[in-house]
Amino acid sequence: MSAASGDPARSRTSTRLVIAFIVTNTIGYGALIQSFTVLLVPMSADLGASRTAVAFAATLSTLVGAFTAVPIGRMLDRYGGRLIMTLGTVVGVAGVGLWATAHSLPHLYLAFTLIGFSLAASTYESAFAVLVVATDERRRDTAIVVVTMITGFATSFFYPLTGWLDGQIGWRPSLLVLGAALAVTAIPLHAFVVPSRAMHSALLADRSGVRLGEALRNSRFWLLLVAFVLQGGANAAFLLLMVTYFRDVGFSAGTAASLPLAVGILQLTSRLALAPLAARFGMTRVTAVSFAVQGVGMLVLPLVGTSIPLTLMCIAFFGLGYGISVVARPSIVADIFGVTTFASILSVMTVPMAVSRAGAPLVATWLQDWRFLVVMGLACVLSAAALVPLIGARRAAPAAASVDVMPEPACP
Repeated sequence: MSAASGDPARSRTSTRLVIAFIVTNTIGYGALIQSFTVLLVPMSADLGASRTAVAFAATLSTLVGAFTAVPIGRMLDRYGGRLIMTLGTVVGVAGVGLWATAHSLPHLYLAFTLIGFSLAASTYESAFAVLVVATDERRRDTAIVVVTMITGFATSFFYPLTGWLDGQIGWRPSLLVLGAALAVTAIPLHAFVVPSRAMHSALLADRSGVRLGEALRNSRFWLLLVAFVLQGGANAAFLLLMVTYFRDVGFSAGTAASLPLAVGILQLTSRLALAPLAARFGMTRVTAVSFAVQGVGMLVLPLVGTSIPLTLMCIAFFGLGYGISVVARPSIVADIFGVTTFASILSVMTVPMAVSRAGAPLVATWLQDWRFLVVMGLACVLSAAALVPLIGARRAAPAAASVDVMPEPACP
């Protein structure tokens, strides 16, 4: 355990960051992602473009976020989170402003290019990178769980909120309201609560970790990558097609649309239980079991027909793995590779994971019917198998002491 594990100053910093990141991620995801889903129809009508053409803006933002993740991760490791998260929020506010004034598809795509960068620089991935450095190991998983659990619940309110705003003032003014809310909350919180470069260096003083290149030459990194790429793709495919599947097997439209609520409930429940379970059995073991259970749920689902209790059980199994995966990846990476280049290591996983999340739904759509459930269920089982060799694995030894961080050039 690090010398700072019981440091009251580190504890206070961690608590402030958890509260700040709940606020900034809730409003960030609400303004930059949830609002898009609600406003797709009025945007398409106003711009005179197909919904597919407008929806491509969201895909573009995902790709931009994936391909900027690595340089963002390097900056987070070198300078800490204050500069990049504040800049990312400013860019996000500018992106929402451009989005609100868009009168053509190129204008809209430019806005979502900025939004893609903002999501990578100022939401979960960057917040995790800050938290693992600022929080001692005993509280790290709890801090990440609290942020993701409350944010996941709170952002759901942006769907009705955005719909109400659209009905009252129209979609363009609604976006300006959401952008203003993001500006007045997230910019000051990131600028004044996130540790500065000097504080980041001080927090790293007693921490250890391996360099990015060493991590990439370690077989454990590739096992982790395989596990989360396969599981992430399965998540994306099931979430996209589950309502369609339920309707195809004979559920009514209303029932098919209501069944996914079980995913949300189990997502929250699994995160509530995660920290104590991980403390007792280890995060990697708990994650492997949850991914295996998730796979079994998808493999069994084609066999249960229109039985609502059995269908809910299978959906609950899926929700278990889905809820844990967001927290598990940063926790396991920090456990195995330390924190000094945590953001860089995590960011390298982002591109293949984004490709998997984009490609798996296409494969699932091509397979259709029960076959997509079998393929995605097997993917989850394989992801669990990839984690098994990592259960109980000791932390990779750094080649040097914690000054393993890259040499610092002049302050930008």
